[in-house]
Amino acid sequence: MSGHFTTRKGLADVALAGVVGALAVTTAAFGQDTTAVDQALVVLSSAVLAFHRVAPRTVAVVAALCGAGYVLHAHPGPLSALPVFVAVATTASAGHRGWAAAASGVFLGAWLATGPTTHDVVERTALLAGWFLCAVVAGQADRNWQAYLRQTERRALEAERTREEAALRRAGEERLRIARELHDSLTHSISIVKLQAGVAVHLAKKRGEEIPPALLAIQDASGEAMRELRATLEILRSDDEPTGTPALLVERARAAGLTAELTVTGAERPLTATVDRAVYRIVQEALTNAARHAGPAKVSVRLDYGGDELAIRVEDDGAADPARPPAPGVGLTGMRERVTALGGTLDAGPRPEGGFAVRARLPLGEAG
Repeated sequence: MSGHFTTRKGLADVALAGVVGALAVTTAAFGQDTTAVDQALVVLSSAVLAFHRVAPRTVAVVAALCGAGYVLHAHPGPLSALPVFVAVATTASAGHRGWAAAASGVFLGAWLATGPTTHDVVERTALLAGWFLCAVVAGQADRNWQAYLRQTERRALEAERTREEAALRRAGEERLRIARELHDSLTHSISIVKLQAGVAVHLAKKRGEEIPPALLAIQDASGEAMRELRATLEILRSDDEPTGTPALLVERARAAGLTAELTVTGAERPLTATVDRAVYRIVQEALTNAARHAGPAKVSVRLDYGGDELAIRVEDDGAADPARPPAPGVGLTGMRERVTALGGTLDAGPRPEGGFAVRARLPLGEAG
């Protein structure tokens, strides 16, 4: 984007030099005393304007000297000052007011020396001096305006960043409030249900009675509900930042009894915070789903660093059947939202040869 913008500015500078040169050369062509040397001076004083962003002081010096030489030799009209006028304005806009004033003085001195100090010459010189003064003032005003725009843009960006931080802080506070409400309202009740079911099962076993299947189902369901609730509360209390790396996730999965391996290919490099967080959450969710639903399966995690994207593949050889794809749950939906928000793609579903696969591609930006 910046390269395209620079190219556009360069073309605009060339166009400026071309327009000014066309006007100056056309005006000089009607002069009776204009020679080939004068035409060359006019062309040179106009052509250097294409470089006013790169070397504004040099442009001012060359334009003033060429303009002075042309004026002293050919005695042209006031329009001969056009290339020098533009050079003075652009030099002042670049912040070099002293150079702009000096270039104006050189050209005006040459103009004043073109003939006897008559009333007409003095009047024209004063008129040109006024125009050059306007050029310096206009250039400085443009510089101040550009500085004001940059400052306004910085303030807008700072305000946006502050709003984002405030929104994140409010979201964190809301998560903590929800976690407290869930803990206070559900944890105690589910614990009581689990405890009562456990006591009933224990007493039935102690008396040698047959345990009702409904009671066992209540005990199992309450235990699973407690585990899910604890996991939910842990997520709500977290700040959604990764607490490790994909390699650490694989190690944790192995420690939990899952057969998992990690493979990294390509030139591994630092990632932006958003991409790093998304990679962590994708691998975490995929490993969690494999541990819950794949059964005694092998899981492979593969990270492939390309030139401008990162490919993530988490595959298992578990019990997933292509003929009966599972309904997307909250985890897969959240995973897809993360990837889509970053401009990537996600494909998750049973493999034709059996098992489940999660494949994601994330565009890589420069790490801040």
